[in-house]
Amino acid sequence: MKNVYLFVLMLTGILFVSCKKDKIAYDNDFKKSYDAWMNFKASSNNTYRYGVSFASWTGSSSVTVITVKEGKVIMRSYVAKDRDPGSNQVVTKEEWTEDESSIGSHGAGFSMLTLDEIYKKAKDEWLIKRDNANSYFEAQNNGMISRCGYVEKTCADDCSIGVNIIFIEKI
Repeated sequence: MKNVYLFVLMLTGILFVSCKKDKIAYDNDFKKSYDAWMNFKASSNNTYRYGVSFASWTGSSSVTVITVKEGKVIMRSYVAKDRDPGSNQVVTKEEWTEDESSIGSHGAGFSMLTLDEIYKKAKDEWLIKRDNANSYFEAQNNGMISRCGYVEKTCADDCSIGVNIIFIEKI
């Protein structure tokens, strides 16, 4: 009789574990993209540039370019544009470049993250399944991450949490 209880307990445990749902959205796509990143990282000696864009429904936009050498951020540049209310022309409203000695000295721009850190944020924060949000993930940069994050269902404008990477290139 004792063996029957043990067998039922083990079977219940196995069923419980096998029914566990993935905690992250787009798990398979993320894993494929992460493998592409690992291959790129090895082939580039972990030295690359990538660009992150932001665009608002109001017409403002920005691009931050992060340069990484052997796994360390060594440069960050930023350009922000907006529409001039008088002429409706797109104008540059802010532009700067930080080198190793001044990294982080400006408040604007995308964070100084390596792609390793972005993939970690994607897995640990941005792609966590939430009942109150819709997640998204794309890998348009030769299989590497391009768009990743989530938007809360109650939000209307400019509330995406995540990243939009427009290019990744070896340097």
